[in-house]
Amino acid sequence: MQNTSKQYNEIMAKCRSLFINKMTDYGSAWRILRLPSLTDQIFIKAQRIRQLQENTTRKVDEDEIPEFIGIINYSIMALIQLELGVVEQPDLNVDEAVRLYDKHMKETKDLMEKKNHDYGEAWRDMRVSSLTDLILQKLLRVKQIEDNQGKTLVSEGIDANYQDMINYAIFALILMNE
Repeated sequence: MQNTSKQYNEIMAKCRSLFINKMTDYGSAWRILRLPSLTDQIFIKAQRIRQLQENTTRKVDEDEIPEFIGIINYSIMALIQLELGVVEQPDLNVDEAVRLYDKHMKETKDLMEKKNHDYGEAWRDMRVSSLTDLILQKLLRVKQIEDNQGKTLVSEGIDANYQDMINYAIFALILMNE
């Protein structure tokens, strides 16, 4: 698991760097997005990954990597929105946004380490396409919870689903790098 932690940190550093650069370019315009809008953005990225995995020819010369990174960063934005709520105008500077980003990434990595211990790194034997399918399944669950105004009877909440999507996307990126 030592190697997993190192690989996880390397992926997160790339995602964090992109987040900071986009915050510098665009500010926190994403703070106006309601949760279903963020969920839909993640859904579009996951659907694109699935299409790229299934299509034998590509009309745009891009691979899945930027889409998995997008899933990670949009999921962190969603976790921040869950914590702070939606606003009418951008309200976070780069430093505050990065502090929140780091907080949610730490919580998500802590969850991964606990589950990874209990599951014995089973994800290492999975296909990237299966991780994509699991992300899509989590998205459909989140959409249903959103349609139910956030209420669940026995299921984990939206935040846990976003964290799982982040971890599945990181696992996929690790597997693609190996």
